[in-house]
Amino acid sequence: MISNVCSITGAILLLAVAVMEILLIIGLPLGEFTMGGRHKVLPPMYRIFAASSVVLQLFGAAMILQGGGLMDMWFDGKVIKIICFVFAGFFAVNTIMNLISTSKKEKYVMTPLAAIEACCFALTAFLM
Repeated sequence: MISNVCSITGAILLLAVAVMEILLIIGLPLGEFTMGGRHKVLPPMYRIFAASSVVLQLFGAAMILQGGGLMDMWFDGKVIKIICFVFAGFFAVNTIMNLISTSKKEKYVMTPLAAIEACCFALTAFLM
């Protein structure tokens, strides 16, 4: 049960961030929420990074749902567990990076999201 809640919460948050990244790619002024908040509208090179982030977010959502038993497995369960731990570590580091950001929007919005993601992935992996 806890694993399902973590998996669903993590997937929803990842999909929400993926939507935000897509909005950044098409040029909406949301750049203060990402990449240090240096640009309101992301320059073309940063949009490439945002596009790769969308792919990563969608992959992560699929992995956490699989780890929670809510989606058919693409890989062996042990592989999914490792992937979930890797994502947990990634989001733990991302939490720290967001926390030290000079952008208040990134610090106060994205830091808690990354921390929740780290917890969701870690709990999902531990409870598999």
